[in-house]
Amino acid sequence: MRHLLSTKDLSHEEAVLLLDTTAAMAATQGREIKKLPTLRGRTVVNLFFEDSTRTRISFETAAKRLSADVINFSAKGSSVSKGESLKDTALTLKAMGADAVVVRHHASGAPHFLAQPGLLDVPVINAGDGTHQHPTQALLDAFTLRRHLANTSANPGQVPGVDAGVGHDLAGRKIAIVGDVLHSRVARANVALLATLGAHVTLVAPPTLVPVGVHTWPCSVSYDFTSTLTQWQPDAVMMLRVQRERMSAAGGGFFPSPAEYSRQYGLDAARLQMLADHAIVLHPGPMNRGLEISAQAADSPRSVIVEQVANGVAARMAVLYLLLASEQTPATV
Repeated sequence: MRHLLSTKDLSHEEAVLLLDTTAAMAATQGREIKKLPTLRGRTVVNLFFEDSTRTRISFETAAKRLSADVINFSAKGSSVSKGESLKDTALTLKAMGADAVVVRHHASGAPHFLAQPGLLDVPVINAGDGTHQHPTQALLDAFTLRRHLANTSANPGQVPGVDAGVGHDLAGRKIAIVGDVLHSRVARANVALLATLGAHVTLVAPPTLVPVGVHTWPCSVSYDFTSTLTQWQPDAVMMLRVQRERMSAAGGGFFPSPAEYSRQYGLDAARLQMLADHAIVLHPGPMNRGLEISAQAADSPRSVIVEQVANGVAARMAVLYLLLASEQTPATV
C-alpha cells in the first residue's frame, strides 16, 4: 500500500490489516505516556484546502503521537489564495522534504493528482476530496463497528473492547446509512469498505438525495426509514449530516422543509426504540441536532459518536504507521 486515496482500492486483507493495526494503536492510547517513537525524524504535512476541525486535529494528534514533525498548511492566507496552483504547492512541499502529505480538497480527485508518479513521490493520504471519498473516516467507522459487533455469533465469547474482533471482518452485519447520501463522501467510502469487509449495507434517503448510478454500488437502497428499521433490523445505523452548504450552492430544493425531513428521515426517540437491543448509532459529525438526529438519540447509551472521534486518532495513527514505518504487518507496540 503506497497511498490511501480510496477505500475502493483496499483488498480484504489490507482492510483487516488496517483495522488490526488500529486496535494496536488504540491500545497504546490508554497508557500514561501515549507517545511512540515510531516516526521520529519524519515530517507529515496536513494540506487542507477546506475548513476542518475534527479531521485536521485528529491527523495532527496521530502524527504527533507517533513522534513525527507536523506542518499544518491552510489554503487561507497562503499562496493558494494568491492563485498558486495545486501542482506548484505540491512541488514546494516536495522541496521542503515532506515524508507524507495528508490532503483535504474541495475538488474530487485532488489527492489522486498529488499521488501521480513524479510529483510528490511520498505517501498521499486522502482526508476528504469533494463528494468523492473520505477513507480514514470509513476506517474509524468500521473499527468502531467491529469493536461493538464482535461479540455476536461470528465471534462467540468476545466482549466489546479495543481488541474485540481482531483478525475478523464484518461478515453478515447489517448497516443502515441514512440521510444526505448525494453529497456525502463518508457514505461512498463506507459503502465500499463495509462491502469489502462482508457487511450488508442499505442506504436510506429521499429520492432527491440518492446519487445517479447508485444501482452500481454494492448496497441496497430504501426510501422508507421506519420500514428499514422494523423489517430489516440493522445492527447499526449511521446517520449522515445534512450538508446544507452544498445544497445552497446547488440551488436548494432537495426536500420541502427541515421539519418534514426530520419527520421522515430523522433518528428520533420513537425510531430509536425500534432498534434491536444490540444495535448502535453512529454519526461522522458535526451533527445537526434536531434535523437528522435528535438529542435523545445522539446522547443515548446506544450512541458511539464520541467514541468515533477517539477511534479516529488510532485509525490515522495506523495509516501513517503502515505507510511510513511498517512492513505491512500489524503493529506490536
